[in-house]
Amino acid sequence: MKDLQDIQQMLEERLQFLSTKVDEIEGDLREPADPDFAEQATEAEADEVLEGLESSALLEISQINAALSRIEAGTYGECATCGEPVGEKRLEILPHAAQCISCASK
Repeated sequence: MKDLQDIQQMLEERLQFLSTKVDEIEGDLREPADPDFAEQATEAEADEVLEGLESSALLEISQINAALSRIEAGTYGECATCGEPVGEKRLEILPHAAQCISCASK
């Protein structure tokens, strides 16, 4: 497995990136509506997409924070459900994974 410091740094960088994106999305969502009704409909559709992106980013932020807590607690890489190793390949692909593939697929 990669060095925990490298993983922690990567997670913290991703957290910073996502936090910046969430701030940008929230700024976009707070912009006043266009007075043109047709443009308002287009903006409403765009806002729905932005809200979906924000929701996904907030979920990932939560998962990253949990992974950083597991690193601090010394339990990073252990399945939160069964206690078995999450697996190096899984953590390479999804560094904030909290469960092994077996538990995650249940």
